[in-house]
Amino acid sequence: MDVPLPLRAIAIACLVSTLLSCGGGGGRNGNPPPPPPGSGLDARPSNLSCIAPPRTGGNSTISTPRAFPALTFTAPVAMLQAPGDASRWFVVQQEGTVRVFDNNPAVAATQNFLDIRGRVRNSGEAGLLGLAFHPNFPVNGRAYVNYSNLSGGVLRSITSEFTSPDGGLTLDPNSERILLTVNKPFENHNGGNLAFGPDGFLYIGLGDGGGGGDPQENGQNPQRLLGKMLRIDINSQPNGAPYAIPAGASGNPFAGNPRCNANGSGTQNCPEIYALGLRNPWRWSFDRQTGDLWVGDVGQSSFEEIDVIARGGNYGWDEREGAHCFEPPNGCQTAGLIDPVAEYGRAMGQSITGGYVYRGAQITNLFGRYVFGDFETGMIASLTPGAGGTFTVSPLIQPGATPPGAPGQLNPSAFGEANDGELYLLDYLRGHVRQLIFTGGGGGDNVPQQLSATGCINTTNAGAPPLLTLIPYAPNAAFWSDGAVKERWIGLPNGLKIAVQNDGDWDPPNGTVLVKHFRIGNQLVETRLFMRHPDGIWAGYTFEWNQAQTEAMRVSGGKTVAVGGQNWIFPSEAQCMQCHTQAAGFSLGLETAQQNGTLTYAQTGRNANQITTLNAVNVLSPPVGTNPPAYASPTDMSRTLTERARSYLHTNCANCHRPQGPTPVAIDLRHDTTLAQTSACDVAPSAGDLGIANALIIAPGDDARSVLLARMARRDASGMPPLASNVVDAAGVQLIGAWIDSLTAADCQ
Repeated sequence: MDVPLPLRAIAIACLVSTLLSCGGGGGRNGNPPPPPPGSGLDARPSNLSCIAPPRTGGNSTISTPRAFPALTFTAPVAMLQAPGDASRWFVVQQEGTVRVFDNNPAVAATQNFLDIRGRVRNSGEAGLLGLAFHPNFPVNGRAYVNYSNLSGGVLRSITSEFTSPDGGLTLDPNSERILLTVNKPFENHNGGNLAFGPDGFLYIGLGDGGGGGDPQENGQNPQRLLGKMLRIDINSQPNGAPYAIPAGASGNPFAGNPRCNANGSGTQNCPEIYALGLRNPWRWSFDRQTGDLWVGDVGQSSFEEIDVIARGGNYGWDEREGAHCFEPPNGCQTAGLIDPVAEYGRAMGQSITGGYVYRGAQITNLFGRYVFGDFETGMIASLTPGAGGTFTVSPLIQPGATPPGAPGQLNPSAFGEANDGELYLLDYLRGHVRQLIFTGGGGGDNVPQQLSATGCINTTNAGAPPLLTLIPYAPNAAFWSDGAVKERWIGLPNGLKIAVQNDGDWDPPNGTVLVKHFRIGNQLVETRLFMRHPDGIWAGYTFEWNQAQTEAMRVSGGKTVAVGGQNWIFPSEAQCMQCHTQAAGFSLGLETAQQNGTLTYAQTGRNANQITTLNAVNVLSPPVGTNPPAYASPTDMSRTLTERARSYLHTNCANCHRPQGPTPVAIDLRHDTTLAQTSACDVAPSAGDLGIANALIIAPGDDARSVLLARMARRDASGMPPLASNVVDAAGVQLIGAWIDSLTAADCQ
């Protein structure tokens, strides 16, 4: 049998080395030096094979350079130009301000165009969410915004008109004329985009009001404005009303009925409704050439959808999610419902950001195609037309990938269309404006299809033992993986060290590969490789083992298989990056407090402290000092209940639930965040109460009222974790429940 090339390279390196043996530490006289005191390794292993390969050519057919490199915005959610004026840009910030600046790549400053922070509820998904200029803005100075407001304990979605006192330089915050007020049960699913259509009417997209599964049935109820596309005529105010209802042959479907009241509901079908059955229409636009209305509607648990909205159309939510029934076992009503023109599943993303049909001047085959993105995975894609009016989602920037020139994965919160038809996007977390430049493309990640070819695992022996050139490791508090037994190793390039940051997080160098085995019973099911490519970009890849345990093949796009009496999920590349977040430093588990524990090292058979070992073999830079912190294993009964519970939450929840994390719920479950500062203890949930009376996220002393625990205990659209798990961690639920019951209200102060 031929020796695999990576192993052959190791053998050659061992023959020519005069200082290191294959075990990693031979002396000049051929005798190994004594092991460092307390170390589990005699010397640092020499790794010449398990190294992340370079990526070639990027993964996209577009580039996204910063359009205005000197400008950074705070939580930007919309950008646009005023009609007939290409000299300026306007960026809406969720906090309640609109900033204006010159359309010049060298611009270094912005000014306030509107500041209504005192009226805006800026929390989670709530905030200032949309801006639209009147088509005759240069003359009448009128503009329209949508924002969230909390007053008297009532949360509202407000659509208002403001006017300019100075020829369009600013909007007067005291000129507000409220057009629509819609009460909302929760802070999420606001929609909030608004724009004038080619018919001159103002369109307003509202979400279903939040909560899992539209518990109020707003989307399908025509007597409520939530979950709808609205259309009003703001140029007419009949009998002192703030707007008129478009009527006639092309008017709104319920145009003859009385307008809905100030709460956003009525006793008859609301005449403001243009279309219904939407969940959270997050960014939408009109095709400037055809007038078609394209909407990106955020899905619940399985599908993101793109709709072309027609007057009176019903787009299914919450009877259907995308083109699929949402409410089994009773089935769903399909009569009269309109399927999306395209949809995609969780392998590509989980929060669509609607875009535009490209009508710019660049020479590209994307002219006339709808371009959009996904907030969670950073995917940028277009719709490729097929037979019979169908469309296929064609990624331009792959889910989880980093486009050329960007510092990491994008989080596109909105697209902007310039007056000349060129497209821009807002990178929400970094606050950058980027332009879409269409280029050639291609390339790939260069990760082999066979695990044996990666140089990380010796698959010639059944059971696949790791190469001894890897460094084993284990966190004190392990992530729940549906009951699988896991083994972990670090493939660290020779001559490089792991940087230990001031907050205790570890930053492995470029070229590093983190290797993880998953076993169900005695069966090796999956191996995941989390690679930091030479360009600094992290990416995850997964491999499925054959029954003979002699080889594993790469799984692209994710899948689910039956293993050991359960449905085992192989995550997609995009789903890997939804857990390995930028906010958490990507390499989860490599933290000082996680690694300050003992491990048995296969190279020597010794049981030793991991920090002591890695310090001794010169892997950490700088070395970790004496008496470092140590998170508790959830099963270590020698540690306190609080220590075990907080370690569990840190591992299983804080990769997303932390500052700058990819979740609209503003809670912080990191281990060292005080309970009072988590924004979870004795706090009402903002994303649905799951039908629990008097619910709190963490209800001290009462686990039955705690939404956090209820989400842990289920595996549906409202469950946590939200992906890659089909089995509830019963022991974890018991631990967190006992901890919650031990708390008092004083603990939350």
